[in-house]
Amino acid sequence: MMRTERVHPTSDSGEPHPPFFPKSPPPPGTYVIQIPKDQIFGHPPPANASHHKRRVRASATGRRSNRRLCTCHRCFCFFLCFLLVLAVAAVVAGVVVYFVYDPKAPKYAVDGVSIKGFDLNSTSRPSDLTIDPKFDVTVRADNPNKKIGFYYGKRSSASVSFGPDVLCSGPIVSFYHGPKNVTVFKTSLIGSGLHLSDTMRSRMMTDQSRGSVPIRIDLTVPVRAKLGWIKSWTVTVKARCELTVDKLDVDSRITSKSCKVKVDY
Repeated sequence: MMRTERVHPTSDSGEPHPPFFPKSPPPPGTYVIQIPKDQIFGHPPPANASHHKRRVRASATGRRSNRRLCTCHRCFCFFLCFLLVLAVAAVVAGVVVYFVYDPKAPKYAVDGVSIKGFDLNSTSRPSDLTIDPKFDVTVRADNPNKKIGFYYGKRSSASVSFGPDVLCSGPIVSFYHGPKNVTVFKTSLIGSGLHLSDTMRSRMMTDQSRGSVPIRIDLTVPVRAKLGWIKSWTVTVKARCELTVDKLDVDSRITSKSCKVKVDY
C-alpha cells in the first residue's frame, strides 16, 4: 500500500514555506464590504464629523495664538533692545558733554538791599501792628562757563524771610545769561498786610539796636542751558543767600553775606 506525504513548497533559498490554510468563508448572513484605504483615513465617520471639525478648528486657533505670542515676544525684545541702546547713547552723550563743556552752576550774590515799610517804633499796640514791607534787592549773577549760556524762565521768583516767616516775595526778570558773563539785575519784593507778632517785633528791634539783623533771600530760577545750538530741558536753580544788615531801613548796609546754589534736575 502506498503512503502519500504532503510536500510543502520551498523558497529559493531552500527554506520551506509555512503551510497555507485557506481563509474560512464568512458565516451565513454576513457581508464583507471593501472600502478604499484613503477613504478610511481621510474622512471621519459621519457620527464623529462635528467632533473632528472642532479639533481641527481648535488646532488652527492654537497655531494662530502661538504665532501671535511669538510676534509679541519679538516686539517686546526689540523694544527692550531699543531702550537699552537709547540709554547707552544718553550716557555716552552725557559723558561727552561733561568732558567737552565742563558745565558749572551759575553763582549768585546780593550786592545791595533797600528796605522800606518797617516802622517798628509805631505808637500802635504791638498786637495791632501790620506792615507793608518792600525790599529792593540787587543781585549779581555770574556764569563761569566758557561754552554754556543760560535762559532764565518767566516763572523765576525771589522771597525775603526773617527767621521762619516770609516777609515779601516777587518775580525776577527773564533774560539770557551768556557764557563768561556777569549780569546785575534788580528786583522789587513786596509784602502786604503782614501782621507782626509781639515776639517778631521784639526780636527785630533787639537785632536792629545791635546793628545786626539777619535776613534770608531765596531765589528760585527755572533755567535752560544752551550748548552751541542745543538747548537742554528746564532745570530749577535754587539759591539761598544769608544776609546780615545793620538796620531795616532805606539806607541799610550789608555787613555779611553768603550764598549757596542747588540745582534740581
